[in-house]
Amino acid sequence: MDRTEDVAALAARKDELARNLAQVEERISSACAAVGRAREEVTLIVVTKTYPASDVRLLAELGVRHVAENRDQDAAPKAAASTDLPLTWHFVGQLQTNKVRSVVGYADEVQSVDRLKLVGSLSSAALRAEREVGCLLQVALDAEVGERGERGGVSPDGVEELAAAVAEAPGLRLDGLMTVAPLSGEYAGRQRAAFERLMEISTRLRTAHPAATMVSAGMSADLDEAVAAGATHVRVGTAVLGVRPRLG
Repeated sequence: MDRTEDVAALAARKDELARNLAQVEERISSACAAVGRAREEVTLIVVTKTYPASDVRLLAELGVRHVAENRDQDAAPKAAASTDLPLTWHFVGQLQTNKVRSVVGYADEVQSVDRLKLVGSLSSAALRAEREVGCLLQVALDAEVGERGERGGVSPDGVEELAAAVAEAPGLRLDGLMTVAPLSGEYAGRQRAAFERLMEISTRLRTAHPAATMVSAGMSADLDEAVAAGATHVRVGTAVLGVRPRLG
């Protein structure tokens, strides 16, 4: 592809992203209006997994300020290529302790904190990097007492202990909660109910940690239900970037 073709392709892609963003914006605005919320109460996070750094740059040009990744091997080079952009980076995937040092190098917010060992690793890495890292506790609404969820996350009964650990950990800041609508258990197929349950847990959390006000819930298929339930942040990938290419 020569330079002229490359410029044309980027322009076409930017137009596509602009149209998709406008549609998502309309969905968020409508969902807010339906329950009497101000549009400003909800932050859009665009999940850019499997898409190139060039898309991140186009999104920034279109006004996106929050982006997310779920795999460090994809996120680290994209973040490195985007240091000149006014972006807040969120890490939303299950995080192994051997990836923590890399993730702390670019992530402003880790939304998938779900065990005490991870808290210790994040704290050590944040101190080493001389950064403060925001943390959301990932709540697994499909988990039995004392267990983790199918897609990671602490069971609701473990939130209090984990929150206290984050709040006390040097270099970390407890910002709130995150969930993914469960595929099994009592909330399977009941996204609105699942998100309302997360809001109940958030209300309880804020009695001990008043600053932990973030509630990250809802993706492309169910962002409307998340906004209706009270989510402060929605994580949208496909609805903005398109159907993801198959990997492998």
